[in-house]
Amino acid sequence: MLSYRHAFHAGNHADVLKHAIVVQMLRYLGTKDKSYWYIDTHAGAGVYALTEGFAAKNAEYETGIARLWDRTDLPPLLADFVDEVRALNPEGGLRFYPGSPYLAWRAMREQDRMRLFELHSTEIDVLRHNFRDAGRRAMIYEGDGFDGIKALLPPPPRRALVLIDPSYEDKRDYARTLSCLEESLKRFATGTYAVWYPQVARMESQRFAEQLKAIQPSGWLHATLTVKAAPADGFGLFGSGMFILNPPYKLASELKAALPYLVDALGQDANASFNLEHRAD
Repeated sequence: MLSYRHAFHAGNHADVLKHAIVVQMLRYLGTKDKSYWYIDTHAGAGVYALTEGFAAKNAEYETGIARLWDRTDLPPLLADFVDEVRALNPEGGLRFYPGSPYLAWRAMREQDRMRLFELHSTEIDVLRHNFRDAGRRAMIYEGDGFDGIKALLPPPPRRALVLIDPSYEDKRDYARTLSCLEESLKRFATGTYAVWYPQVARMESQRFAEQLKAIQPSGWLHATLTVKAAPADGFGLFGSGMFILNPPYKLASELKAALPYLVDALGQDANASFNLEHRAD
């Protein structure tokens, strides 16, 4: 929705799960010489200030990245992610948080390309400013990523990570995500697709994982991080999930170490838990 600003939630527990996985998948793509594309359907602003503006109002980062910031016992997947956040904060304090586009930019090599969609008129101005020196390596499109992605698939190198990360404030985003995945697979069946979704009381969220699994019988990974009990009033985020089609083969084993750690570090009550399931081809 056009009223949604991700800055309010930057760096929270859901961002930690999403971005730690994104960093690992990008690193995997970079292990081969052949180029790849990173495509983001809902890119946001790219970088967020944590100590001022929208992010400071609710300080949700204190439930997420701040709890990992000073830890020295991070499992490898989380250590790689926190290293990327540190790169954005060279003076040592936690003042800025990287969105997915910034993390992708850090991972990209000269031969790789990034394609970003953002519909919010203010967010895209910030996004353009943050990537003003990127040249044609990072193309930014003002518009609906659900529709815009169709023209980009398949990408020329036939290697890509596609992140589908709407706000889901509009319940139609669930159905549109499913449709986008189905159409994208028809155009580019071998791409890696990562879908983030919120754990909320809404029925669309509760049945979403099973609907995602039905798109492709194998070659998927599903990870969830629940940080607290569902709110009694039915409102609010209590966890999130990442569903990945055609995931890197090492990702499941890396998450087996990272997810229990996140439960301990980010859990807010006795209901904190994780789930990890995957089905190989």
